[in-house]
Amino acid sequence: MRVILLLNNEAGTRSGPSAASLAQTLAAAGVTADIRQIDGAGLGAAVCKAANESSDGIVAAGGDGTISAVASALSGSNVPLGILPTGTLNHFARDLRIPIDLIGAARVIGAGNIRQVDTGEVNGTTFINNASIGLYPHMVSHRDDQRQKLGRGKWIAMFLAAMTVLRRYPLVHVVLDTPVGVFPRITPFVFVGNNSYLIHLLALGAREKLDEGQLCVYFANRTGRFGLFRLMLRALIGRLNQAKDFDSLSTTHLRIDSLRRELPVGIDGEVHLLHPPLNFTIRPRSLRVFAP
Repeated sequence: MRVILLLNNEAGTRSGPSAASLAQTLAAAGVTADIRQIDGAGLGAAVCKAANESSDGIVAAGGDGTISAVASALSGSNVPLGILPTGTLNHFARDLRIPIDLIGAARVIGAGNIRQVDTGEVNGTTFINNASIGLYPHMVSHRDDQRQKLGRGKWIAMFLAAMTVLRRYPLVHVVLDTPVGVFPRITPFVFVGNNSYLIHLLALGAREKLDEGQLCVYFANRTGRFGLFRLMLRALIGRLNQAKDFDSLSTTHLRIDSLRRELPVGIDGEVHLLHPPLNFTIRPRSLRVFAP
């Protein structure tokens, strides 16, 4: 098997495995890799170019942000995506049951089994995990500012960003227009997942399936600062109650409108400024991926 291996020079792989070691890991699994190191801004163009070349697939090494960027360019094509998870959380790889150790992940690619999974889309931008408005994109923006300006680590920066955002408590006034009804809401967040997320100790966890053809939408019922504190506390102790704490619905498409000219939207861990209305849709089985 021959693949094209893309490494994002601006991603976390710089402090992770080297290109040579990744190539050796793939070779041990029977996969020959043509390695290409790409700057983040040119990643989409590099994927499109690679997709037109003769290979058995394109492999991305990185975290969810890098994997999402490559998947976005491959969505709707016949070219399969291989994943070498070298990020911090690796949500997409975990939900696909891809081993987090690189030897195991390389063996999955070498086995050649291909699954077709869904992707989500909002205003023309593809996501593989989720998109959200409200608290989360504000926290990500504050986190990234601290990392760039002060050099803080990811987790410390995220904790301090969460404290800053929770003090300001940015509510969003939105109207959710769905096939089952129209829901005006004042809420601290709206979360749109590519398929359903399980509810567990830390609220939204893993997904059991990635091919059900559904967007799963979650939005908080509690709108006061004390209500949000209670929501977070109940999440930490595993006592979330869907009927009391938040609403959810499944749909194939969703429109979110707001009076704001721009809304920060967290898309697979990256913040984008989008102009309302936000039009979400599911693209069933639009991505081919090497997976168990």
